[in-house]
Amino acid sequence: MYFTGLIIAFATFLTIGIWHPIVIKTEYYFGTRPWVIYLLVGIACIVSALFIENTILSAVVGVFGASALWGIGELFQQRRRVEKGWFPKNPKRKGKYMK
Repeated sequence: MYFTGLIIAFATFLTIGIWHPIVIKTEYYFGTRPWVIYLLVGIACIVSALFIENTILSAVVGVFGASALWGIGELFQQRRRVEKGWFPKNPKRKGKYMK
């Protein structure tokens, strides 16, 4: 039996699960300004995945990079969710939605 697909699927599920709270905490403490860091991490991981010979590791690094890029959009969506009151605002941080 071959477990490569299952390992990649589990790693993908875990990666998405890790990025969800990262996006929420990033928006809470820093707002949307760190989107550039997400972009750089995403690009670096995707380019790195091109040079990794091991299939599983290459897939996991690529998925991590794609999740970082997806996180950019989620960061801005999270700001909208905070503005709607679905998530708490950080009272110590000054920002667009702080009035």
